[in-house]
Amino acid sequence: MVFNLKEIFTATMVLFAVIDIIGNVPIIIDLRAKFGHIQSEKASIIAGLIMISFLFLGKSILNLIGIDVNSFAVAGAFILFFLALEMILGISLYKEEETSAKTISVFPLAFPLIAGPGSLTTILSLRAEYETVNIVIAIVINIIFMYIVLKTSVKIEKLIGKNGINILRKIFGVILLAIAVKLFATNIQGLIN
Repeated sequence: MVFNLKEIFTATMVLFAVIDIIGNVPIIIDLRAKFGHIQSEKASIIAGLIMISFLFLGKSILNLIGIDVNSFAVAGAFILFFLALEMILGISLYKEEETSAKTISVFPLAFPLIAGPGSLTTILSLRAEYETVNIVIAIVINIIFMYIVLKTSVKIEKLIGKNGINILRKIFGVILLAIAVKLFATNIQGLIN
């Protein structure tokens, strides 16, 4: 168990870019407008539990169903790629399903918006490079930040404005696109070999 501030910082920033909680502020505001109250605590705790569970059990679950980490990472890279395209081009590829106000904090907020395929793939990729304890700390830091953003999403919208949110969304979209390309390039070699 080795605490490493550089690993914690890097893992936190990578997860922050992948989760894109700031870029998701418009979606959060839209969900709040459609369904009223969002349970920020419930959404944050469930997302955190999903991510930490996947950190420890993800590889075993994938092995159980016969999928190797490289295949999962390549699939995740495609998902990240399409999410990034949505953010950059302002298009919607994700089909919204019927959701009730009671389940909004779990689906689609905690999963797949916060703890989605992109963040789960990233967690597995980080595990290959970093100490587990540093990744857990990075997840907790992101969960705390998510909770704050969920609680203050209306104030953030007023402070930054719609144009500011759109600009942030595009910036994080480009970062996410770069992460997707790197994830694909790193793991496709493992699949070919």
